[in-house]
Amino acid sequence: MTAHERFEVERGQTRLAGEHAGRGPALVFLHAGVADRRMWRAELAAFASTHHALAYDRRGFGESHGAPAPFSHVEDLAAVLDALGERQAVLVGCSQGGRVALDFTLAHPDRVRGLVLVAPAVSGAPAPAAPAPSVASLAASIEEAEGRGDVERVNALEARLWLDGPQGPEGRVDGAARALFLEMNGVALRAPSPGAEREPPPALPRLGELRVPTRVVYGDLDLPHLQERCALLARGIPGADLRVMPGCAHLPNLEQPRAFETLVRELLERLDG
Repeated sequence: MTAHERFEVERGQTRLAGEHAGRGPALVFLHAGVADRRMWRAELAAFASTHHALAYDRRGFGESHGAPAPFSHVEDLAAVLDALGERQAVLVGCSQGGRVALDFTLAHPDRVRGLVLVAPAVSGAPAPAAPAPSVASLAASIEEAEGRGDVERVNALEARLWLDGPQGPEGRVDGAARALFLEMNGVALRAPSPGAEREPPPALPRLGELRVPTRVVYGDLDLPHLQERCALLARGIPGADLRVMPGCAHLPNLEQPRAFETLVRELLERLDG
């Protein structure tokens, strides 16, 4: 197995921490907002034999911390690529990582070869309609625990919402995957604010501008409005295809890593073959 090498990229008074492995075309994994780069370690190991696979912690996650300051996730990603000597990359982004991937591609279309978007957030997307009672109850419980400052309770409830999925039973995902989620999200919940993000232009009205091979992925136990958004993206991005992972919620690579790797590899074969 190829060893992972840690790296740091200075961005003002913040250091972005990451790890990478392998050689070849660049393949960047962008983590969800309830995780950090560790959610992608299986993928870095799986793709290091054919690609320069890398992942980093966004500001306020994992090991990437510093003094609060205005920042841009798009500019941070560009700085990471520049520091590692990569002009172009395929981007694989989950949830908030998918939003960064979309915004970066619209800002720097010449630097992206392909996209895999996993239940992505989308800048400019409207607020979802009234949620199902089970989702509304979970959201209210999270808000109440946040108001009490009960980080442990918030973490447990967010594992219920994002890892198990509101359409699956509580505790559906256990063992190492649950322990990793609670550790990653616990760090993010306790981290100080990184500062104010300079918001990019809304991506939703500009989906038709995307001109790179794109695959949209979601789990069928994820939030219903996110499943609907994924279908909207697949229709709105020229040439995009849509793949559903049965029996998974918001972080399908943690649940079914081999199946997820196959979905990524199929797109890479279209690009590199």
